[in-house]
Amino acid sequence: MNRWLVNRSHARLWYGQAVSLIGDAVFDTTLALWVGTILLRGKSWAPAAVAGVMVAVALATLVVGPLAGVFVDRWDYRRTMLGADLVRAGLIGLLAVVASLPAGVLDTKRTLVVLYGVVLLATAAAQFFNPARFALIGDVVPEAQRARAAGLGQATQAIAAIVGPPLAAPLLFAVGVRWALLANALSFLVSFVLVRSVRVRAPAAAVRPAVHDGRPGLWRELVAGLRFFGRSRILVALAVTILLVQAGAGSLNALLVFFVPDNLHARPSWFGALGMVFGTGSVIGALGAGAAATRLGSARTFCLGLFLGGVGIIVFARQSALWPALLVFGLAAVPIGALNTVFTPLVFRATPREYLGRVWAVFAPAIQLATMVSVLLAGWLASTVLRDLHATPGGLRLGRIDVIFLAAGLLVVIGSGYATLALRAADRARPPPREPVVLENETG
Repeated sequence: MNRWLVNRSHARLWYGQAVSLIGDAVFDTTLALWVGTILLRGKSWAPAAVAGVMVAVALATLVVGPLAGVFVDRWDYRRTMLGADLVRAGLIGLLAVVASLPAGVLDTKRTLVVLYGVVLLATAAAQFFNPARFALIGDVVPEAQRARAAGLGQATQAIAAIVGPPLAAPLLFAVGVRWALLANALSFLVSFVLVRSVRVRAPAAAVRPAVHDGRPGLWRELVAGLRFFGRSRILVALAVTILLVQAGAGSLNALLVFFVPDNLHARPSWFGALGMVFGTGSVIGALGAGAAATRLGSARTFCLGLFLGGVGIIVFARQSALWPALLVFGLAAVPIGALNTVFTPLVFRATPREYLGRVWAVFAPAIQLATMVSVLLAGWLASTVLRDLHATPGGLRLGRIDVIFLAAGLLVVIGSGYATLALRAADRARPPPREPVVLENETG
């Protein structure tokens, strides 16, 4: 593992990310279980209440994300992360206190209001933390090693998604919801300590907001960031292709639970196994992306990952038995994990330091919105227009779920062709000039 950790500052950021991501995965599953099986046990509207958590996350991401990027570009990255960690630790701690109150102090509806409020505010704080962490990586990791660092981060995210949910259920039912929530609050405090130990001294000029008319202002800086994004061929190409990937991922997330019994003729309980093999494939792809980017270049690795990932989704859609589907799904995840990894160095190559916060804050809400639209559209199509689809054109059997998966895979393949044309000069482009950044006590 040490060979993947670029330097001491990157190692501390990575340790903090690992603890925080696992804590988040446990927290997300804990909330769903708490609301659905304890707080609203036996209530017909429990599924809607669980969905309300997702709505709060989406709302905070879409509304706060773009504005947060402006402040991230104004503020010191490390201090922004520290503040966000403290805010989130305090919010989750408050929710743990609410969960510990004696029965009758707060009724169910008021408890839900507090829960939604905490999720909304904690997600809003994350919109400051995430772009600040992204930008800080650019300060502590040399350009030649960013693909490797991004690969480790992507792999850590996939591992957290695999191990977090299975930890949540026993933690919740063994020690109670308040301790499960406090564990997540503690993860933010651990992240705070580790981020605080990172020693970075950036030049003052590098942390000032970019102002083009001499008058700093929230909306002017936001518009300036959007204009820069829209004029960058590389960033626009990355946005379009990542949105296509999310469109495919959204349909898979929405309908995979139905694909297992309908197409693979297996018990719905095998749904979790598909998630595990996909996560495993993503880890392999993320860790191997650095070597691929060194040989092929980040842009070519990205485009190849798109093409192979799209083909993998198409092949997966044609499966009719569980074990071949598990193998295909895991293999399809490898190039997807790789393309997600090389995405980060491509963004750094196209973005000056003073715009990093706003650029990242464009991607996050856009991805969230694309995922929501994909989930809703896939669910609507499977439930209405394609509900009774059973066709065999040329002997090829088509049903409601696999048709949607085929369309998602084709979109990703088409996106790979577009990206190949749009990013053909990305690996040869000179990165924007960056002010020198000094790492303090890096070897101490």
